[in-house]
Amino acid sequence: MSGAAVGQVGVAEIGVTGLAVMGRNLARNFARHGYTVALHNRSFAKTQSLVADHGDEGTFVASETMADFVASLARPRKVVVMVKAGGPTDAVIDELVPLLDEGDIVIDAGNAHFPDTRRREEALRAHGLHFVGSGVSGGEEGALNGPSIMPGGSRESYAVLGPILEDISAKVDGVPCCTYVGSDGAGHFVKMVHNGIEYADMQLIAEAYDLLKQGLGASAGEIAEIFAEWNTGDLESFLIEITADVLAHVDAATGLAFVAVVLDQAAQKGTGRGAVQNALDLGGSGTSRTARRSSRTCGWRCTRRRSSPTRRVSTRSRRRRRSSGGTSIAVRWRGSGAAAASSAPGS
Repeated sequence: MSGAAVGQVGVAEIGVTGLAVMGRNLARNFARHGYTVALHNRSFAKTQSLVADHGDEGTFVASETMADFVASLARPRKVVVMVKAGGPTDAVIDELVPLLDEGDIVIDAGNAHFPDTRRREEALRAHGLHFVGSGVSGGEEGALNGPSIMPGGSRESYAVLGPILEDISAKVDGVPCCTYVGSDGAGHFVKMVHNGIEYADMQLIAEAYDLLKQGLGASAGEIAEIFAEWNTGDLESFLIEITADVLAHVDAATGLAFVAVVLDQAAQKGTGRGAVQNALDLGGSGTSRTARRSSRTCGWRCTRRRSSPTRRVSTRSRRRRRSSGGTSIAVRWRGSGAAAASSAPGS
């Protein structure tokens, strides 16, 4: 059976509230694997849009209110919360808890900071509820086609939830990329470390790019070919692949390499910062992670400082201005492209 059911009680095997790109794709992934999926979003239009666009992928139960959403779920209820970390997550949980019953499971699949997950797990446990903080890796494509999933919480909750998560996860040689990683905040701690490792990888990529560019004078296209070759050997990875793709991309408007015109601006969602802070708290070394986090912060702040037209000057223009006696050239500021070349989406 495919399509949408409105107002049905106790039929959905799992629910997703928060239907931005990640939540939307996770819901579709559950449905594609044969699960009846309850849907809820603060704006009902997004719920309707998902059903209209993808209702043929499985069975969805669409609800406009949180109360109807909870009522549509079979017990023990399993609710995936996929909203922005921090205050929005707390707001959704506060709305959910009075509607749930003992033994129900709330899964936070966003990028929460693990101390927040520990706090929430303790608070919901006092209500007889299970709270599972789960890292989800793979971005929007992974959410749809199979992510890596890192659930924490109680073993009791994993006994109920684990088979579903393992079913929708990525597989390597037939083995699910999903396993129970530990109690309370362990899932989000592991995701934080995972993202911190990715930060270190991106720093290595940025430094390799800079050495090839500054040391050898290689063009973006030439460096793209080098990274593409690296991606056929031991260094094969998503980050190396997309770096080669980005460096090979030519800006249609100017005919220049994309990294020559893109702003050196890459913000962060907090997991990289958390990994650096926790390493310092534990007395561990995290020099590459720290360098990557610092370069992101510097790139973002420096770009903001250059927001006035008279200060948004390209690196090429700054050199030209020094050599021409300080003639003012007001053009859009551009950096070396290192930050853009090594900033992975969703990290």
